[in-house]
Amino acid sequence: MSMSSPHETPAPHWPTLWQATRYWLLLGLISFGGPAGQIALMHRELVERRRWISESRFLHALNYCMLLPGPEAQQLATYMGWLLHGRIGGIIAGGLFILPSVILLIALSALYLQFGDLPWVAALFDGIKPAALALIILACWRLGSRTLKHPLAWGMALAALLNALFLHLAFPWVIGIAAIVGLIAQRSGSKAFSAGGHGSSHKDQPHEPALIDDHSPLPAHASPSRKQIAALLVCGALLWLLPFGLLLGNDGLSSVATFFSKAALVTFGGAYAVLPYVFDAAVNQYQWMTPHQMLDGLALGESTPGPLIIIVTFIGFLGGWQQAMLGADSLLAGGVAGALVATWFTFLPSFVFILLGAPWVESTRQIPSLAAAMAAISATVVGLIVHLALVFGWHLFLPHAFSQLPDMFAVGTCIMAVWLLHVRQWSVLKVIGLSAALGLVNFGASLL
Repeated sequence: MSMSSPHETPAPHWPTLWQATRYWLLLGLISFGGPAGQIALMHRELVERRRWISESRFLHALNYCMLLPGPEAQQLATYMGWLLHGRIGGIIAGGLFILPSVILLIALSALYLQFGDLPWVAALFDGIKPAALALIILACWRLGSRTLKHPLAWGMALAALLNALFLHLAFPWVIGIAAIVGLIAQRSGSKAFSAGGHGSSHKDQPHEPALIDDHSPLPAHASPSRKQIAALLVCGALLWLLPFGLLLGNDGLSSVATFFSKAALVTFGGAYAVLPYVFDAAVNQYQWMTPHQMLDGLALGESTPGPLIIIVTFIGFLGGWQQAMLGADSLLAGGVAGALVATWFTFLPSFVFILLGAPWVESTRQIPSLAAAMAAISATVVGLIVHLALVFGWHLFLPHAFSQLPDMFAVGTCIMAVWLLHVRQWSVLKVIGLSAALGLVNFGASLL
């Protein structure tokens, strides 16, 4: 199953659950580039190539995920899986989005603690990081070209960027203000955030009709139901309470469960917004790791597939190992247990939020005021993604600020990745593989 150019797309056919499962697994294996890159990957496949979902349905779901605490790309995958195949589809999509990265991070964490720094692994990541930045840059371009179709939308994006650079107003406030501006604009008769401004009008949309199109009726499983809501609430509560109850006899693992349950509810604005909170707790409050280890974990989280907040798997592993949470003779088992507990309690709320709220979100698609609010949020998100690209690019290209010359290997690899992805229409998997290989070649050359 290769990810190819959208120009080769045949007529869409409704995917079976197995076909969709294969896609979600592939996505989980190659979802580099942070949330912007991951969302761009999903858009390229689901909207442009496979045409399972229309542009406006995709953006409507994305806007809802941006309002929630938690990793928006993983939540969007859960939403898309739910829209296609109901609750089981959502669970499979969201689960496979993070499963490869969880397994990989557990393995890398064990290697990290057993063997210390691994130069060749760092070299691989040095090659992958510029390709990840290229994905973010292209995501800015694609999302901006679809959402910034009015001066007010451009102003919203610029305001969000300036706030991220200088004012640092909390993310929930930024999203809330954007929604209010969208509502006011719609009520005043402005077309800034109408369907066309949202990037979903047929005259602006180059894609052919999708399986779930702009005017497709709600699937049977997408109708809101009080019975379903009650069942989901009970199920979600049990999936939290039962594991937590089993951990109460272990102070270390119960503290991991307690902390990451709280952290899961304050991750507005993505992983970067919550990392200072997690850093302080993991390093200072619980002493699960050192500041140096936390920075190494951040590098792993940025350079492996899956959402950046998957760094919680690394934190849980190091805490379980270094605090000997299952005993001094079971360090590896303690690390794995800590990693799984941190991951479970971080991501469980995301599944509940999506499966609980998605039916209501789908039922509001045709309400103009809500659509305008969502479109304004999309414009704001463009500014936030630009800020992420600037921050990532600064640390990647100028790791020593202006005390040394830019990292020309990183600059050149990023430019190459943008060209291969955008001009040559290479698949993401090929570009990431080539970039990783170049990282190893660069490392080998430095040893000569």
